Amino acid sequence: MAEPLPTCYLNGSLMPLSEARVSPLDRSFLFGDGVYEVIAARAGNPRRLAANLARLSHSLRQLRIRNPLSDRQWGGVVEQLISANGGGDIYVYLQVSRGAENGRNHAPLPEIERTVFAFASAFVPPAAWALEQGIACITAQDTRWARCDIKATALLANVLLRQLAVDANAAETILLKDGRLTEGSSSAVHVVIGQEILTPPQSREILPGTTRSVVEELADRAGIRHRAIALSEIAVRGADEIWISSAMREVLPVSTLDGEPVGTGVPGPLWRRIHDELQQYKRELSGEAW
Repeated sequence: MAEPLPTCYLNGSLMPLSEARVSPLDRSFLFGDGVYEVIAARAGNPRRLAANLARLSHSLRQLRIRNPLSDRQWGGVVEQLISANGGGDIYVYLQVSRGAENGRNHAPLPEIERTVFAFASAFVPPAAWALEQGIACITAQDTRWARCDIKATALLANVLLRQLAVDANAAETILLKDGRLTEGSSSAVHVVIGQEILTPPQSREILPGTTRSVVEELADRAGIRHRAIALSEIAVRGADEIWISSAMREVLPVSTLDGEPVGTGVPGPLWRRIHDELQQYKRELSGEAW
């Protein structure tokens, strides 16, 4: 994510990001007791807002945090931030903490005023070389907690796993658990075998990716078969193509995995079709929320 834009939202007000302050007793700071969401906006219009807000609501319910705003109010916060920061192609980050209480108590979970924070960053499109050559990825054992379907702010395991990729001069760490693919440290993973796009089934082990759902819709448009199925490490390593997807990276082709070529070692034909479909889709919806 690029550097934050200057105006943020905190507990009902827009303000300069440099002036925003949160209590050190906030439970998100002390316990990671909060959730977050990232919403992409193109040409000033939020993308997949309803799906992102549904995922935010799911995460809040799972942590037993009462949602502080209605979907309409959340939409207003997003629109305010986009407008206040000049519109264009940006990302909006939303975070809800259970709030600040007077002390540090594990339980019972307190019913206190939630802390609502949001800021925006400019969208940085994928580098041309990544689209032409593909990116390098590595694998690692999935050491995260057992509720990865919750978009919680406690992301230390993800951070450490992503750092493994940085240390290896790679772009992402693809995670394996009990010999099966789960997802990337900060992305969904798509595997192409034959002429079919395969992704792991939705479960508590992975985050339901909104960009993953876009890929599935684009595959339907292009007449490409896709399905959710458990994928073994052997199947992943022998795949014809591998892609990662996320709101901030869109869909990127993986050319090497642990130093070995994926397929022919260059972005494959099905990725190119999905990439082209995505660009066409964005042009069709330019100026509209999607």
